[in-house]
Amino acid sequence: MSAAVGLIPATILTGFLGSGKTTLLKRVLTESHGQKIAVIENEFGEENIDNDILVADTEEQIIQMSNGCVCCTIREDLRTTLSELATKRRKGELHFDRIVIETTGLADPGPVAQTFFMDDEVAESYLLDSILTLVDAKHAEQQLDTRVEAQRQVGFADQIFISKTDLCEPAAVAALAHRLKHMNPRAPQHQVHFGEVPIASVFDLKGFNLNAKLEIDPEFLAAGDSHGHHHHHHHDHGHDHGHEGHDHAPGEACNHPHHHHHDDDVKSFVFRSTRPFDAAKLEDFLGSIVQVYGPKMLRYKGVLYMKGTDRKVVFQGVHQLMGSDLGPKWVPQETKQSKMVFIGLDLPREILLQGLDGCLA
Repeated sequence: MSAAVGLIPATILTGFLGSGKTTLLKRVLTESHGQKIAVIENEFGEENIDNDILVADTEEQIIQMSNGCVCCTIREDLRTTLSELATKRRKGELHFDRIVIETTGLADPGPVAQTFFMDDEVAESYLLDSILTLVDAKHAEQQLDTRVEAQRQVGFADQIFISKTDLCEPAAVAALAHRLKHMNPRAPQHQVHFGEVPIASVFDLKGFNLNAKLEIDPEFLAAGDSHGHHHHHHHDHGHDHGHEGHDHAPGEACNHPHHHHHDDDVKSFVFRSTRPFDAAKLEDFLGSIVQVYGPKMLRYKGVLYMKGTDRKVVFQGVHQLMGSDLGPKWVPQETKQSKMVFIGLDLPREILLQGLDGCLA
């Protein structure tokens, strides 16, 4: 799954109604970054891109934009649209460097992401770069409390943009950021105003690359190790807190009173161990977990220390789809350890942690 030359990078843009997806898109499309972008709108007549930046008759499914970008509204399924765009690009009928898929506000980005791995034709033309989730600071609390789709969108994200923070008290924004971090510790968060996002935080984020870089907030991972944790066993699951997978810096209390009223369905937890995994056991265990809990597993990713190889093994998955790859060699002075993060809906944390424990060599 390495980025083969010539693959078209794809970005999935998700977020609830009114979170500013269209504003962000317009900015990306009209900014002069010299890239030609094809936009696929997977919307049901909500707030589509304004026609003033489109040229052409809207009856046509694929429309050129005034700056040479392309826009299409999905009438058939995503797969058909993606293959059609790739074909036109190969024939030289359309020119674009990358695609952005804007999902409807209620969409679960999972099936959209899976299209890039399950369909051979799509996989041969495109490379899924990342899932970006926009969260509207003003309405997020209510949306996250009442809509599991909003939680799923957070769980899937490789990058979270928090919009409309200017309409909220700083304390509320901090509480929201804290809550989002509990749900998804691997996605960096950025506050954005009026869709003003540097293009570097939107494209080429490599969220789906199987590389050895596992982005989890370092504080999140470091906390367990700095507690002078129990030396009678050789690995630390980071369960020294009653918190769902959220570690705080030593001595720092989780002092967001708002937080504890939310028991979000989407939660994350981290597994770490300095003992190597037995490859066969791990493969069996993960295989069976994915069979049972796949639909509830949003994103999971890890860098693994495996018995019998001097290289890191990197793995990641979306729902039932899981892939792994050999990464770089362990550096001589580096501590060999496995780190895995799981983000999902009501995942049985203890079963997973105990099961993983049982796969250690």
